[in-house]
Amino acid sequence: MPPGGWYHPGVVKAVSFFKRKAGMAVDDFQTYWRRRHPDAVLRLPGIRRYVQSHTRPAAYARGEPIYDGIAELWFEDTRAMHALRGTPAMAAVEADEAVFIDRATMRLLLTEEHVIKDGPAAPGAAKNVEFVNRKPSMAVEDFQRYWREIHGPLAATIPVIRRYVQSHVRPFAYERGRAPVYDGLAITWFDDTAAMRASAATAEYARTRADEPNFIAAGAAPFIITTEHAIVP
Repeated sequence: MPPGGWYHPGVVKAVSFFKRKAGMAVDDFQTYWRRRHPDAVLRLPGIRRYVQSHTRPAAYARGEPIYDGIAELWFEDTRAMHALRGTPAMAAVEADEAVFIDRATMRLLLTEEHVIKDGPAAPGAAKNVEFVNRKPSMAVEDFQRYWREIHGPLAATIPVIRRYVQSHVRPFAYERGRAPVYDGLAITWFDDTAAMRASAATAEYARTRADEPNFIAAGAAPFIITTEHAIVP
């Protein structure tokens, strides 16, 4: 996405992540998702932007990644999303998902984007998606503020990061004692995976990692390295 690209404060971004249907080859899954599934999704009214990010093939050489990819859908507001409930168009999307997705693995987060570093990401760039959970003792508001205002600018100093977006789960997900599976996603773009690996040797990377225990739950955060396909740019 170019600098100053598609971003409007207040717009809701729905992020879903999932595994492919059991027994389905990765190539078949990715081909169906990219070439066939958009036919159903694009019939949904109110979509402002639609991006698929497919887990890179190299990940499968080391075993099964936690997810085979994420789908990001932007809407003007939550009313536009709620209007889809029970519609024939939404039913068609869900029926088509069952063709290639293991729906038991599928999760959805409604988020708000915060663009921390707004730079260009070339087609085919490595897009790292990290699934973030806050420290159990930290209030959601404090977590989001720290992540956005303190940690975000720190991570943005890593020189090889081309673009950096935080997707924060919207507050209503925590109402009535509920807890989303993740508190947000940290999404960073690099020229390629070699640039990602090189970043780990920098002082900026070391400072960023050292700050994580201040707001992120202990343990390694799950992640996938993906290639982005903008269906509706």
